[in-house]
Amino acid sequence: MKTILIIGGSKGIGNALLNILVETCKVINISRTTPEISHENLTNYNIDVTEDELPVLDTIDGIVYCPGSINLKPFSRLKIEDFEQDFKINVLSAVKVIQFYLKNLLASESPSVVLFSTVASKMGMPYHASVAASKSAVEGLTMTLAAEYATKIRFNAIAPTVTNTTLAEKLLRNDKMIESIKERHPYKNFLQPEEVAHLAEYLLSNKSSAISGQVFPIDSGIVTVKL
Repeated sequence: MKTILIIGGSKGIGNALLNILVETCKVINISRTTPEISHENLTNYNIDVTEDELPVLDTIDGIVYCPGSINLKPFSRLKIEDFEQDFKINVLSAVKVIQFYLKNLLASESPSVVLFSTVASKMGMPYHASVAASKSAVEGLTMTLAAEYATKIRFNAIAPTVTNTTLAEKLLRNDKMIESIKERHPYKNFLQPEEVAHLAEYLLSNKSSAISGQVFPIDSGIVTVKL
């Protein structure tokens, strides 16, 4: 039975993944709030990874880093502090986690790390300067670490479009905004957390043993399809 560490498993995509994996894997969750689910395969630590010390763990076969930000402002209103905070949440804290548990990963027979980017790293979207900059760094980190640890640890990233989570609730706060978001996507819909979580599940599994250094868009067609 694999042991998977989820950073941010109490909400959104991380929580959807936690609920999928906990039946077949040992799951260690690190998040500021406690997941609603309790299970014999689940261990929880209430920790803010951006500020707190990380717990010492034994076996880790996979890491999924889920924390992110949607800080949408006109460029003229963004402060340096906005860029710094987004970079801390999306990049530096992911680096902190990977470095801290690197020896655990190297001791595993088939370790895998999954990070998260955004469709805004591949297409120009107004008001996304800060989040696009930090998530683009996540993509660069993913490809670099995949090369540096080739044959030892697999690193991949998922780049979702708007997903129905608490993080995106400001974008989906009324029927008019929901319809507008749907119409912007060629497949006339946005994502549910479970759709993204199943891709993460696959990338953690041995079924994806030949895949590393990739960024997978899951985007309802918005990046590559024009109908």
